[in-house]
Amino acid sequence: MSQHAVTAQTTSRFVVFTVIAGAVAAVAAFAADSLSFPAWAMFVGWVAWFSRPTSPVQGAHAMVCLWLGLVLAASGQLLAGALAPVAGPAALPLAVFVLALVVVGLRTTPVLNNMLAWFLGLIAFYAAHSDEIGPALLTLGAATAIGAAAGFACQRLQRRFA
Repeated sequence: MSQHAVTAQTTSRFVVFTVIAGAVAAVAAFAADSLSFPAWAMFVGWVAWFSRPTSPVQGAHAMVCLWLGLVLAASGQLLAGALAPVAGPAALPLAVFVLALVVVGLRTTPVLNNMLAWFLGLIAFYAAHSDEIGPALLTLGAATAIGAAAGFACQRLQRRFA
């Protein structure tokens, strides 16, 4: 095969990968928006899915870590609230210290060892700025699930068509 043919095939594959990713992201953004979920939260699920893109199992493990990160952040919010009367402005840093200990401490634990996904969950929860923990967890969990489903679909379509 000539160098030109290889380059054309590589360029074609690049274009197909790119178009698939763009189309899937657009559909996921539409789905999130239609359900009144923040598109940014959908993209958090997308990023978590692709933090370990080698297989659907690794993607699922990433989502477990992301969702546990959301729950851990909610727990941290409660902990900071409980510490506030005693610790004052140090309550949030103390709570974050505990959260980081948990996440980093799990870095060698199978299934739970995706620190990036854990921290994406923490970031998403705190970025939502919600005082209502239950609704925030449900909204963020659903929005990130759309992102994960989009990541899975993108991965499958790219493998099939490119």
